[in-house]
Amino acid sequence: MRYNVADESCPYEAVIGLEVHAELKTESKIFCSCSTEFGAVPNTNVCPVCLGMPGTLPVLNRRAVDLALMCGMAFGSMINRESHFDRKNYYYPDLPKGYQITQYETPICEGGYVPITVDGREKLIELTRIHIEEDAGKLIHRGESTLINYNRAGVPLVEIVSEPDMRTPEEAKAYLESLRRTLSYIGVSDCKMNEGSLRCDVNISVRRRGCSEFGVKCEIKNLNSINYVGRALEDEIDRQILLLEKGEAVLSETRRFNEDTGKTEHMRYKEEAIDYRYFAEPNIPPIYLTNAYIEAVERQMPKLPREVQREFCEKFGVKEEDGYLLTESRFISDYFTACAEATEYKNQCVNLFVSDVLTHLDSDSSEYYITPENLAEVCALFGEGRVVSGAAKKLIHLSAALGESPGLIAEREKMLKITDRDELKIYAENAVASCEKAVADYKKGKITAAKQLLGFVMKESGGRADPLITEEIILDLLRL
Repeated sequence: MRYNVADESCPYEAVIGLEVHAELKTESKIFCSCSTEFGAVPNTNVCPVCLGMPGTLPVLNRRAVDLALMCGMAFGSMINRESHFDRKNYYYPDLPKGYQITQYETPICEGGYVPITVDGREKLIELTRIHIEEDAGKLIHRGESTLINYNRAGVPLVEIVSEPDMRTPEEAKAYLESLRRTLSYIGVSDCKMNEGSLRCDVNISVRRRGCSEFGVKCEIKNLNSINYVGRALEDEIDRQILLLEKGEAVLSETRRFNEDTGKTEHMRYKEEAIDYRYFAEPNIPPIYLTNAYIEAVERQMPKLPREVQREFCEKFGVKEEDGYLLTESRFISDYFTACAEATEYKNQCVNLFVSDVLTHLDSDSSEYYITPENLAEVCALFGEGRVVSGAAKKLIHLSAALGESPGLIAEREKMLKITDRDELKIYAENAVASCEKAVADYKKGKITAAKQLLGFVMKESGGRADPLITEEIILDLLRL
């Protein structure tokens, strides 16, 4: 049975919080100079420091601190002028030191919020904290054997912990998408969930609607897609409600999501969770942030995607849904801005960019499809009525492929609109001679039959005939 907790008639509601791990976009690891390159040969981006060899000492990557600060600034968090690193002690094969360096008592950022929109309603999801830590290696299970790749061990992360403010799977998905979009746009992380650079754990409980006390919380570990977050929450909400409906207790446990079955599965009970025995990391001094340092990082901050989206709507008349697409990445928004500022025909630029340029780009694009100057030329041809819509779109693709001036291509390929009345009259006379039934229908009073003749001309001219002038000529011929 599927319970829709978004429906207020449902007797239960969900309480959801997310812990999101985002790999920071640095060239080297957090405590050593090893590369963070994804996809390198296993166990080649390693050294004695990130492998935890005896006698090695960590040295903090300043760029990781910069990016963590930018993350906090993006979400309006309080920046702690003093923060500390701690050791989180546990043994697992992918953790070579036997402990993880993280921040526990005093994180670099606290508080803040993430804005989401679900079904047209805006909501602010409050954050508890943002802290810096190192990633672990990766286990690869093959049959009964397990391989370990330590290339990822020591890659810098921020962990972003939300308050339990979400009430539906849709809100959780919107939160994760808003987080992903912002972090990617400002360059903090590439947020490629398929590569593991953005992962999340979900905390979920259910309670009777209107009850102020939280239910028993379960945690779903290591979800690596927004879709899986939604599916896992839907199944877990149903599982917990069914238990309560049967009068059974929900047990506090850690679960995993099985993508094949669409079900969450038991991993361990919380009572079995190990004691991490946090204590201060003795080899890394506290981080002290001066006002000058924070201001220098602040100057690196680009505008947030929602701010750029609002500017596009106000400055260029972009529709809100198109503005969302145009701020999918920093490259796309900068590219669109260059194109829009290169032409006086803003409406044509918006429409052509969204419908015909954007389809050839994605969030990883870093090269122009068509130059802003050439797109501006297409916009001028279209805006001045020298080419029709279909020809304008074709010109974009030809200019992108050939790198030539759209105006020269339009002349060579005979794509310019035909406005010469004598030439159009020949097309119109041919239409009247070829479409006898349409002519007869018009003379019987069926005025719309003239549109059939116009359609004939447009087809014969390859869409180049000026429709207004052509229609005038056709009506003149029909009145004879």
